[in-house]
Amino acid sequence: MKKIKIVFFDVDGTLVPLDKDDISEKSAFALNKLKEKGIKICVATGRAPIQIPKFRGINFDIYLSFNGSLVFNENEDIFKNPLSKNDIFTLLENGKAMDKPLAVASKEIYACNGTNPDLEEYFSFGGSQPEIYENFEEIIENEEIYQAILPIKENEYEKAMNNVLTTKIAAWWDRAVDLIPKNGGKGKAIEEVLSFYNIKKDECMAFGDGNNDLEMFEAVKYGICMENGSDDLKNISYDVCKSVDDDGIYYYLKEKGLI
Repeated sequence: MKKIKIVFFDVDGTLVPLDKDDISEKSAFALNKLKEKGIKICVATGRAPIQIPKFRGINFDIYLSFNGSLVFNENEDIFKNPLSKNDIFTLLENGKAMDKPLAVASKEIYACNGTNPDLEEYFSFGGSQPEIYENFEEIIENEEIYQAILPIKENEYEKAMNNVLTTKIAAWWDRAVDLIPKNGGKGKAIEEVLSFYNIKKDECMAFGDGNNDLEMFEAVKYGICMENGSDDLKNISYDVCKSVDDDGIYYYLKEKGLI
């Protein structure tokens, strides 16, 4: 294994079990050890910036939020890729026809036009609740929207995406989907990060568990899937580590001599 200069971490189901809201002591130890060794750590998540918690006081070097639609470090934005306004309004109308609420997220605001149990559970993974805004359509008009969320299942995808032109589904859960730009995703965002820091693909490792991590694994040399991860991701991964509940990240990094 070549010298690793950066490690990307998905959050839900990778760093944090879906039924918890913080990382384990061993995971925190691993992240701090990587930083001590001069290896950059990047959180790569579908969450909005305002939903990314301070895990045991750990400061990530880079934040890859909204599945890669907004990437930033402590000092500046590295990459921005907002959704098209036309697509958001089409998704809004499609959602209404299906009796599904829509959530949209800018860097600072997470707004909904309604809610239902699936959307509420989706938000609970990020430790929050859906917030309904009366001026929902004004927010779409006036803010840069990086991600939308519809609480739909796989058999509803086609109907929800009718006449949607430049937006795609990034699914990591079976009862709601993240909607991001077609030309975006974690893979594209990682390419931008590597270019920004002048790091090569074979100097990168990533940990993930869901199908929204497929592009991330294609963008790095060493994609490590959690034991609790999807079969699709395991099929393209460089290796598989123990599950998130069994501190897979800590034990894998220790085994490989990275911490």
